[in-house]
Amino acid sequence: MAKKLVVAIDGPAGAGKSTVAQLAAKELGYTYIDTGAMYRAVAWKALKAGEPLTDEKILTAVADIAVSLRYDGKRTQVFVDGEEVTNEIRTPAISAVVSQVARLGPVREKMVEQQRRMADAGGVLMDGRDIATHVLPNADVKIFLTASLAERAKRRWKEMQEKGYVMTLAELEADIARRDKADSEREISPLVQAPDADLLDTTGMDIAAVVRAIVERCGK
Repeated sequence: MAKKLVVAIDGPAGAGKSTVAQLAAKELGYTYIDTGAMYRAVAWKALKAGEPLTDEKILTAVADIAVSLRYDGKRTQVFVDGEEVTNEIRTPAISAVVSQVARLGPVREKMVEQQRRMADAGGVLMDGRDIATHVLPNADVKIFLTASLAERAKRRWKEMQEKGYVMTLAELEADIARRDKADSEREISPLVQAPDADLLDTTGMDIAAVVRAIVERCGK
């Protein structure tokens, strides 16, 4: 029986990590862990306390939060304290504050602890910003997934249009550039490519080709 690998995928906002990671995990027969969704879940709970969002509100929200992920055969469902928030955490309001949430040490500590526990048994594909460098530094397969800023903005814009949100391509490109800057410059676990990670630039590639490239890197 083949060894169940631990696969770590990192990359910037809008690189399509969640979409291709879910499909690759399904093909490999692995559990998909969307770490970005976990930070979005914390942001969702913190925003329930009302705006403006402060560090104090975020730390209060994360103190006793229980985030769980469940695959229903089609997609990963996200629960916060037992309540399903899968769609609620994908709004522009959450996207605008998730970097602010993720930069806080106590938030990352709590989420990383839960993520490592999920990966212990192997057969896991996890994506995020610091999986290969910090969360799972001993992962069997490490991939840094990226694409040009223009391509990432275009993909996210199409996704937002399909969900009924009105944003211009220029606004989205500026938003993603801001997130890139915040994610790569934060003091705790910044977004960087691990020295032993494979670079996978998906500019101009379709989803099927990216999934195939990930599965090939896992030796299947």
